[in-house]
Amino acid sequence: MKRKTDGSAHYPGTPDGRYFVVRGRLWRKSNPGLGDDERERLVKELMSARRAVRDAKGESFATSEARKRVDAAKVALGERGAVWWSDGSPNYNRHMAKNTPYADWFASLKTPEKT
Repeated sequence: MKRKTDGSAHYPGTPDGRYFVVRGRLWRKSNPGLGDDERERLVKELMSARRAVRDAKGESFATSEARKRVDAAKVALGERGAVWWSDGSPNYNRHMAKNTPYADWFASLKTPEKT
């Protein structure tokens, strides 16, 4: 059974499948070209790194190292860093949907995500 692991299961996704929207902001989805085993391995690493951030509270070096692990996992998943698509479209990760080429699509949604 294939699971959604990019957090987008409960949020509207853009028509091109590149982003999902949370509170009006676009967040890049994971690279759909990753194999299931690779995606699962990277998600496990991301979750482990997030736990390490939580557990390192008050220890600046440990927190910094754990945050680097989170970033590396997100880059490997395609959620940060270079975009995973190849058509030259720019990256709108973390932009407000209403301020991007997705504005008309976003305005047409009938969900609470438009706040």
